Amino acid sequence: MTGPEAVIEIGSTGIRLLVAQINTSSANNVAQWSVVDRSELPASLGRDVFTKGAVSRETLLQCLQILKRFREQISAWNIPNESITVFATSALREAKNRDAVLDRIMVKTGFRVRVIDGIEENLMMYIAVSDCLKKNAVDLDKNNSMILEVGGGSSAIMLINHGKMAGVHSIRLGTVIIEQQLKSMTGSLQEVRRFLEEFIRVTRGSLDTELKLANIAQFIAVGSEAQVAAQICGKDISSKLKIVERDSFLTFVDEVQDYSIEECVARFKIPYADAQALHIGLMAYKYFLSFTEAKEILVPFTNIREGIILNRMLGSEQGLWQNFYSQVTASALNLARKYKIDEKHAQYVRMISLKLFDSLQTELGLEERGRLLLEVAAILHDIGMFIRADNHEEHSMYIINHSDIFGLNRDDVSIISQVAYYHRGRHRPQDSVQYAMSSRADRILILKLTAILRLADALDRGHLQKINDFSIVFHSDSLEIKCLNSHNLVLERVAVAQKTDVFESVFGYKVILS
Repeated sequence: MTGPEAVIEIGSTGIRLLVAQINTSSANNVAQWSVVDRSELPASLGRDVFTKGAVSRETLLQCLQILKRFREQISAWNIPNESITVFATSALREAKNRDAVLDRIMVKTGFRVRVIDGIEENLMMYIAVSDCLKKNAVDLDKNNSMILEVGGGSSAIMLINHGKMAGVHSIRLGTVIIEQQLKSMTGSLQEVRRFLEEFIRVTRGSLDTELKLANIAQFIAVGSEAQVAAQICGKDISSKLKIVERDSFLTFVDEVQDYSIEECVARFKIPYADAQALHIGLMAYKYFLSFTEAKEILVPFTNIREGIILNRMLGSEQGLWQNFYSQVTASALNLARKYKIDEKHAQYVRMISLKLFDSLQTELGLEERGRLLLEVAAILHDIGMFIRADNHEEHSMYIINHSDIFGLNRDDVSIISQVAYYHRGRHRPQDSVQYAMSSRADRILILKLTAILRLADALDRGHLQKINDFSIVFHSDSLEIKCLNSHNLVLERVAVAQKTDVFESVFGYKVILS
């Protein structure tokens, strides 16, 4: 991909435009990019939605006016529609009149807005932050790290255990939400502090099950409030990364609490909307920081819009894709461990599933995404055993559907939960209402991944990993799995006979275990 790309973010406090020039070197297929234009204008979507539940007529007209202006700005760069990404975050995600708002935007501006969920926001932010840190030789592998962004409608938290994703969350803790809630209760700043401290203390309990916050040595703060602090009391690592000593940050946060909104605007040269959020946002960072051992704070000057640009480059940047893939599977494995799975069995089924997928590549017609979803489903297929062994596939489906897995949106999670549900018993995708309501492409994907997972699970029926070495041979009407050891495979043969019906109906091959 070469040429200008535009990204528009419709957020809780404003609408923001970024235009980037992307150039891909034909010699090594490495993409380089740079920001060539940007704009930001305030809009009150969050204040409308978090108080009244819907976007008001006045705010909608304001948004349309801003978007029309951005359309004209984009036109000056001759950017085609396929190179324009328009997305919305928590405010529109929660708006009762979301569909009507999205329709008016499309009719009046021509922009088709995609409303992304909280975990997808986390992914885009992670991509942007990791790219910024990598360019500044900051290594996430050496320490336990937390990446935190306090937004207007939600906060993104990522816990990283020596470079591997240990937990990812999007929590309903945002500066605009808290401000509006306390206004309705005529709360004082002291009450804000108490509310934040208690909310974050409770949140810590669930985070500690994934990675002890007391063991975190690297604290990475993303967002406009953290950037204000870094500009005032931080030191430059580069133009896009600053470092703030812990004590300097805490002192600055305490000082700012005594400033009025007008004083913040004048002292820090920030928009009024940002000044309104400054007190609450800084306090949230302070309380999370207090649970860690971090001696300093890293503040990247990046944003979710840059993450969108980088995500579009994943196809041309093999290193980016490999890093993303490994973080998704690390997040899934950490979730599985949280629910005390039989890890040897899960890893074995994962290995067999991927070997079958790769052997069937010409038969599958699936992209790398299908392989990733299969791998996650293989890791998590027995997670429901934590609740009860009987009908554990039902519990697996429930747990997966109600969990956050880094890098996967709700559609991806739904597919994985269905594949896990169909991995045993007499359940068939075609008998499910949820399957019938999925798109045709997703239905085909679910069928193929279910067929592979059922076969892989059958090959470890006794959870003893007997088949250590095997090869796959295709015949005209059969797929032969040749085992290169002499273990007793009676259980596995029975399981293969019982569980390959989906495989045979999807691919047309009879499975033979020899």
